[in-house]
Amino acid sequence: MSEYLVIVESPAKAKTIERYLGKKYKVKASMGHIRDLPRSQMGVDTEHNFEPKYITIRGKGPILKELKTAAKKAKKVYLAADPDREGEAIAWHLAHSLDVDIHSNCRVVFNEITKDAIKESFKHPRPINTDLVDAQQARRILDRLVGYNISPLLWKKVKKGLSAGRVQSVAVRLIIDRENEIKNFTPEEYWTIVADFKKGKETFQGSFYGKNGKKVELKSEEEVKSILSQIKGKDFEITSVSKKERKRNPAPPFTTSSLQQEAARKLNFRAKKTMMLAQQLYEGIDLGKEGTVGLITYMRTDSTRISEVAQEEAANFIQQQYGKEYIRGEQRKEKKSSNTQDAHEAIRPTSTMREPSTLKAFLSRDQLRLYKLIWERFVASQMAQAVMDTMSVDLNNGEIVFRANGSKLKFPGFMKVYVEGTDDQSEEKDKFLPQMETGDIVKSDVVDPKQHFTQPPPRYTEARLVKTLEELGIGRPSTYAPTLDTIQKRGYVALENKRFIPTELGEIVLELIMEFFPEILDVEFTAKMEHNLDEIEEGKIEWVKIIDDFYKGFYENLVKAESEMEKVEIKDEEAGEDCELCGNPMVFKMGRYGKFMACSNFPDCRNTKPIVKEIGVKCPKCNEGNIIERKSKKKRIFYGCDRYPECDFLSWDKPIERKCPKCEQLLVEKKLKKGVQVQCTNCDYKEKTVE
Repeated sequence: MSEYLVIVESPAKAKTIERYLGKKYKVKASMGHIRDLPRSQMGVDTEHNFEPKYITIRGKGPILKELKTAAKKAKKVYLAADPDREGEAIAWHLAHSLDVDIHSNCRVVFNEITKDAIKESFKHPRPINTDLVDAQQARRILDRLVGYNISPLLWKKVKKGLSAGRVQSVAVRLIIDRENEIKNFTPEEYWTIVADFKKGKETFQGSFYGKNGKKVELKSEEEVKSILSQIKGKDFEITSVSKKERKRNPAPPFTTSSLQQEAARKLNFRAKKTMMLAQQLYEGIDLGKEGTVGLITYMRTDSTRISEVAQEEAANFIQQQYGKEYIRGEQRKEKKSSNTQDAHEAIRPTSTMREPSTLKAFLSRDQLRLYKLIWERFVASQMAQAVMDTMSVDLNNGEIVFRANGSKLKFPGFMKVYVEGTDDQSEEKDKFLPQMETGDIVKSDVVDPKQHFTQPPPRYTEARLVKTLEELGIGRPSTYAPTLDTIQKRGYVALENKRFIPTELGEIVLELIMEFFPEILDVEFTAKMEHNLDEIEEGKIEWVKIIDDFYKGFYENLVKAESEMEKVEIKDEEAGEDCELCGNPMVFKMGRYGKFMACSNFPDCRNTKPIVKEIGVKCPKCNEGNIIERKSKKKRIFYGCDRYPECDFLSWDKPIERKCPKCEQLLVEKKLKKGVQVQCTNCDYKEKTVE
């Protein structure tokens, strides 16, 4: 009989940990929470200090029974749920259900699922941290009070299936505010003048800077013509040469937020997918002879801190692979946000020596891509700075000043392994300038003025929205992925070209919440509430007081909204065609998989159709049908003939109307990292890439 019972959250984790601990330990999984507030009712007693009513989650009865049986037979029970607020609450609920003393040393936490980390953690069990539990309970009750009061109100006044929440409502507000900024944006004209210069046989580019050494902004074509008229001849004199050495630091290792952002930029992963894959890498992957091993540390963290052991191992690896000069010098102190809890380490590989290339046979394609991203980011964070030689040159023609900037990578440092992505996908490249000295004369070949207009702020991508929520102190690492998922499922926002746009429903719901529950949408209020939850966790404040302070004003607004909120009728948008079954107009509806067409005579007529988007190209295979845009099960866009299944033409690349000038076959638009390129599907014909 096993002497000790260990309870974790998932079966994958249980299998790995049991192997590490040996025969005396039996490891079982609770499959997450076993108790929660009831789904069918509020479950919070607002009259008696917001006392929660916990019940066994439906379907968890057999699991709880099995755990109780095992606990009775065990000499001691250890609760080893995840090392965060949620995990602490799961352990607390288990302790109550299994009659385990929460003040005994029953709680075990670890940041990585490796043999050494597991064995070390069992040497230092501790009591359950009730402050952590209170913080989680306060969040749960707060969200329940908001959701279970406002949501039914929205069902009555707008439509069924709607919801409201502290974090999701603020996220929708940010998206709608950005859309309004774009609508109200007034473009402003500005001009640039770029010149091609020649020194000997070498050419380089410079841009208009100003007059008499002072910077000048060009706002109109008349100003440009005036500048061009002042340029005399093609000769420009070098009046200033500035050479500097610039150092660039590596990005810190990943937090939950930065991992979601970078996975979106570099791997095109949604936040939900990133967290699912990270969970799999953390819980453990079967590596054949090595057995099941956790490949990364815990993936819900806001800290960039790294243990000394991990730093030392990384330094040894870097020295072996790249040389001593590539090892990071003195550890730089990363700037910590005031919102950072710093509960445990950054996300990193459990062993630097486990290179991504050695795991190809054991990981799925997406698991490997995410692991490689985490591994490279961590290794690069422990490497030396990159060193750039920069050069800036002023070129004068009378009073007119052009400026040319160049840079050259002198020492790659961390850039040999990894460079952080950016939202505009621009990467730092070498821009060489020829050797020049003050007094040199260069010639201008072409002077090219261009008109531009200022652009509105961009719509939010998932990565940019996560970054904004984090900067504003809204939500916590574990809340971002489910929040983004919820606002799309509710139909408040839609993703178009990987960017969020608000729907009419989202705008209506936001307007109602803004009118009757302004504090829910107040960014500062929501951030302050997150701060209060942190203070509960640190034992500085009682959770009941925080909830009570919030509920007084909230309840007054609720009573007012019940009596004053008007019923809103959302009319379905007509699709512009009639139902082929009954002749009534077809309308657009929003389902769980996006928009579709349905008969307006529902429920008498239940005809539905997918929305067909024609691209104006005849099918090259049958020459009868038209090419339409379709979506695969994984929501990836592809193109096919509308006569399917009679014609089975399909293409992942978008066909265009023009034919190939070389062979008269189909041309398609191929999406590349830097833009779109028109290519022939039959021969080697290609056109210049358009950004």
